[in-house]
Amino acid sequence: MSYQVAVVDDLQDIPYRQDTHMRPVRHHLGITAFGTNAWTAEHEGDRLVPEHQEDDGNEELYVVLRGRARFEIDGDSVNVPAGTLLFVEPGSNRTAFAEEPATSVLAMGSTVGQPYEVGGWEVWAEFQPAFEAGDYDAVFALAHELEATKYATPLYNLACCEALAGHTDDAISHLKVAFQRRESLRDLAKEDTDLDPLRDQLAFRELVGEQP
Repeated sequence: MSYQVAVVDDLQDIPYRQDTHMRPVRHHLGITAFGTNAWTAEHEGDRLVPEHQEDDGNEELYVVLRGRARFEIDGDSVNVPAGTLLFVEPGSNRTAFAEEPATSVLAMGSTVGQPYEVGGWEVWAEFQPAFEAGDYDAVFALAHELEATKYATPLYNLACCEALAGHTDDAISHLKVAFQRRESLRDLAKEDTDLDPLRDQLAFRELVGEQP
């Protein structure tokens, strides 16, 4: 089939940071050329998009599909009703709140001058609260789901959990696969404090290209 149809409300509802709810559009449809996800809020006043700054060069376009949103961008308040497009430049601090019940926003983005690289952060998103709470056992209980993914980021983050929990061999094994799938993670691992428990391991130093 040369096309797919999806209803935002039928996609997986993933509770995310700051009590927001993300719908994994890109992952659901198998899109690989650009990033796109939807954010939904049930009640008026709910935070719709978590407060954040995108990486350098990452442009984002927001489309209000339903309801009405109030975006806060670098101290400015912007009213965005249904059918409205909002473009936010890289480096800008942004968040959004629902001004009507059942507001839904589609976000699309990519980095200027670079080919889009699928990381799979949205697959990891449902595990993020447990990771931030230090509940690594909750992550390990569903590790098979992360191991089955074709994406690098979930495996990298699983390795971080394993390193922090003292599961050294598993962490190094998952890092190896993550680096094979996304080479840029190798440089991240050199500075990532979550991986500090591995730094005295020869296998880890060889994996990140450091001298023994």
